[in-house]
Amino acid sequence: MSTTAGSPSTQGSALERFFKISERGSTVGREVRGGFATFFTMAYIVVLNPLIIGTQEDSTGGFLGGGDGPNLAMVAACTALVAGVMTLLMGVVANYPLALAAGLGLNAFVAFGIAKLPEMTWADAMGLIVLEGLIILLLVLTGFRKAVLHAVPPQLKTAISVGIGLFITVVGLVDAGFVRKAEGGPLGELGVGGFLAGWPLLVFVIGLFIIITLHVRGVKGAILYGILGTTILAMVVEAVFDIGGQTNAKGELVNPTGWGLNVPSLPDSLVATPDFGLLGDFSLLGSFGKIGVVSAALLVFTILLADFFDTMGTMVAVGAEGDLLDEEGNPPGSQRILVVDSIAAVAGGAASVSSNTSYIESASGVGEGARTGLASVVTGVLFLLATFLSPLVAVVPYEAATPALVLVGFLMMQQVKEIDWDDLEIAIPAFLTIILMPFTYSITAGIGAGFVSYVFIKVVRGRAATIHPLMWLVAALFVLYFGIDPIKGILGVE
Repeated sequence: MSTTAGSPSTQGSALERFFKISERGSTVGREVRGGFATFFTMAYIVVLNPLIIGTQEDSTGGFLGGGDGPNLAMVAACTALVAGVMTLLMGVVANYPLALAAGLGLNAFVAFGIAKLPEMTWADAMGLIVLEGLIILLLVLTGFRKAVLHAVPPQLKTAISVGIGLFITVVGLVDAGFVRKAEGGPLGELGVGGFLAGWPLLVFVIGLFIIITLHVRGVKGAILYGILGTTILAMVVEAVFDIGGQTNAKGELVNPTGWGLNVPSLPDSLVATPDFGLLGDFSLLGSFGKIGVVSAALLVFTILLADFFDTMGTMVAVGAEGDLLDEEGNPPGSQRILVVDSIAAVAGGAASVSSNTSYIESASGVGEGARTGLASVVTGVLFLLATFLSPLVAVVPYEAATPALVLVGFLMMQQVKEIDWDDLEIAIPAFLTIILMPFTYSITAGIGAGFVSYVFIKVVRGRAATIHPLMWLVAALFVLYFGIDPIKGILGVE
């Protein structure tokens, strides 16, 4: 019997051929589950990005989108829109299980380090983001960014993956409140005052054990089911005990044992009409007239370097988790991945939601079995739906989503055995890379420390001739990056 056009079998085979699902050892079901898992572990950005950039005034007293006060709904809608479109593009163009959204850290730098400079407006600040994205895109199209990727020693790439694993584990523990900053004491402490106080922390612990149990028993969908199950448990706990959030409307901590980010309760409405009024609200070169050419150029350089290497580390780490890397430790179609990521930086600035970049939370989807861009398509569609369903996105609390990050961190940590710890030329840079990411809360800082120390150790051991020319260049750039404040002082800029 012949198969007619448009039949399920034909559609399935076309989907299979386009995304190479079987070739990468996956199934449609795994890709869909992985796409959902990635979305749920990073959907927080739709709520968190508006809280970071939408609540801050620029130097003129203006808020994003104009008006006398924050317009968080508009920022949330545009955040979800850009994340959805760029993640879809990553799936279709690059066929890689990587999701993108407004970059944490970069958005804070834009809000507090750029928009508040004298005479700067939000439009000026976002113009710098667009400019930085265009420069990165140019570096990708000329092959420079890919060449740097290939110049990095494979074991140093492994260290980057391990370091990111520790980093996202710490992110998960801190976001859940399991580890918190100790007042006048060590870097962190267990829970509140050294104790696991409050129902939300108990929900996190239960959620972590649920995901671990499902994983060790080989249940397909462990991460996704764990997030959904823990969210339901959180909603029940909130309904019974009326706990509330940790902060008040002004963002002040008033309830240390409350829920982090979202209070898990049924929303009053399921849908809301999105407002995309921020699209195109940027001034490409406005900042140069406000703070001067040198200051603007240094800001672009700082953002560019962070964007440049965050993505490199993230795409390698995700590929390593999914066993997608080639013998040199590079992901398939790396050039297309880098092109999409560069366009995302431009898109984030053009939509006034800050630079969009690849998210390491994508590893949760890979841990769920995702291996192709179909997972990214699923995640992208969910982000687009989130522009209408923002009330539902706000249901999942940190305590329900972050157990997945802890498990994925463990999975990524297992790669540490691939590093030759007897070879000091790679072991010390690998150690610095791994340890500095969680301690500085910066993927870029870890990568930079690893690169600079790798070149330094080669030199002091008399093996400078073995260093790839691009590693020399990158190490020098990181020296400039780490010394940006003294350099500003020398140049007489603020």
